[in-house]
Amino acid sequence: MLVSATALLGATLGTVSGVLTLCGLSLLCKSCKKGKLEKGDETDPEKAKPSILHTLTQFSVQKCTEPIQPQASLKFPEIYRPKPSVTSQEVINYKEHGAANDMSAAELDTCNQATKREVFSLPWQASADETPCTSEQTGAMTTSSSILYPKLHFSISLHKESGELHISIVEAENISVDAGCEGYISGCVSVSEEQKHAHTAVHKLAAHVQWEEELVFALPVEGTEDTDGLDGEVALSLHCCDRFSHNSTLGTMRFKLADVSIMLDADCWVDLQPPKQQEVTSSAGELLLSLSYLPAANRLGVVVMKARGLQSDKLKDNIDLSVKLTLKHQNAKLKKKQTRRVKHKMNPVWNEMMMLELPSELLAKSSVDLEVLNLASPGTLHPLGRCMLGLHTSGTGLQHWKQMLDNPRKQIAMWHPLYTEC
Repeated sequence: MLVSATALLGATLGTVSGVLTLCGLSLLCKSCKKGKLEKGDETDPEKAKPSILHTLTQFSVQKCTEPIQPQASLKFPEIYRPKPSVTSQEVINYKEHGAANDMSAAELDTCNQATKREVFSLPWQASADETPCTSEQTGAMTTSSSILYPKLHFSISLHKESGELHISIVEAENISVDAGCEGYISGCVSVSEEQKHAHTAVHKLAAHVQWEEELVFALPVEGTEDTDGLDGEVALSLHCCDRFSHNSTLGTMRFKLADVSIMLDADCWVDLQPPKQQEVTSSAGELLLSLSYLPAANRLGVVVMKARGLQSDKLKDNIDLSVKLTLKHQNAKLKKKQTRRVKHKMNPVWNEMMMLELPSELLAKSSVDLEVLNLASPGTLHPLGRCMLGLHTSGTGLQHWKQMLDNPRKQIAMWHPLYTEC
């Protein structure tokens, strides 16, 4: 009995000692693994996790608010400009010429230095005010204030012995015509419902033409002594004829015979005004148009909107109305277009836009001619009235064109009276 109790106690102690030994070994293994992890965290601080031994100060991040500019390998090329050459002796002897050259050279150097910047460089914002070479280039589009009308230089003399009025045509300038055109100056004196005409020789037209010719007009007997009492008018006109024998009037000026005494023996320079359209007293109706010009696309937009007050005596049999548009450059026809036909309406509405390609440098010499037509019968078109828009027209046509030039990219609408040719 004693022996069995001793054996049982020994077995129990052996079991307890084995369990304790296993627990000690497991704790030893855990401590070894923990030591290795701590050593690894000390060697690689980026992978270390926050714990009691690792404070958060080592994870602080510094923020920067400065913008990051993209870098590019492309650079502006240097601008080289030749120095102005001087050929006139007066300019060479001018004292300030050397200073002007030095200043221009300095400006060019400034330009070259300013352009040595990368494409995406943003901080350089005040260069337009600081650098004299960075002036904006204005567009070449024509405006109403930049139009130059032809000018005529003439003088007047009165020959009382022969009863004649002599008008000396000296020269003309600011003439804008195509190459190869010819022209002449005509004069007309109207006295007591009687007209007398004269004209100069035909010369080849250019920007400046010299005539040096006299136009002679016989005056009534009562006008040889004093022209103040005469009720009459003098008109001088510049005419152009192109290679197709198309004659057109470039400009006209008029003055009263009563004013001749003031203008005697004086050099007169006058601006020739565009010829006036022949408008009839009985209204032929009105046409509502809208104009716009797009400088970037070189396109002229004409919107034919509607018409009113058309002549009813020409619309008895059939009403089939349309508008024909013709774009002209001086006397040459560039483009023709026509709206759709509107039937059975005295006040037709079209609301059609026509886009015309027209470079900005041709605006000053171009015009738009619109004509209202009625299809009375198949193949028979009757014109009801027409209007013309351009700088060489008058009235609403001239006013509308000027407003279009002064307000690019804007739609401007205006009513235009229609006129018929006599």
